Amino acid sequence: MSGTVVLDCEGLSKLVRQSADITEWLVAAEAEDMRVITSSVTLVEARHPKTGQARFDYAVSRVVVVPPTEAIARHASKLLASAGLHGHKYALDAIVAATALASPAPVTVLTSGPEDLRALCGTGGVRVAKV
Repeated sequence: MSGTVVLDCEGLSKLVRQSADITEWLVAAEAEDMRVITSSVTLVEARHPKTGQARFDYAVSRVVVVPPTEAIARHASKLLASAGLHGHKYALDAIVAATALASPAPVTVLTSGPEDLRALCGTGGVRVAKV
């Protein structure tokens, strides 16, 4: 593998909806032999009651689901403190950021909130792209 693409809630939601921009990212990632991942907590955040279970499950089957280990959770906590953000509002973003920072480089996070993810990833070499 030669890098990682990380889907946050919006990235995964767009994958479920089969949005063209996410499909393009997946095709490009596959062509570059990049791993496409999402945090297991993102599955909960991205779940919409109007989306059929089969469609959701199919979208999730197209990515690698990474659980938040204790190390990821501790790192996420430190990222929140460093960025001056509160866990109540930014906990899931912090877990996504810590997951991205622990992934094989180069890493790109696909998100609807690039400012928050940039603040959390800091200067860790993670590219954050708006979707």
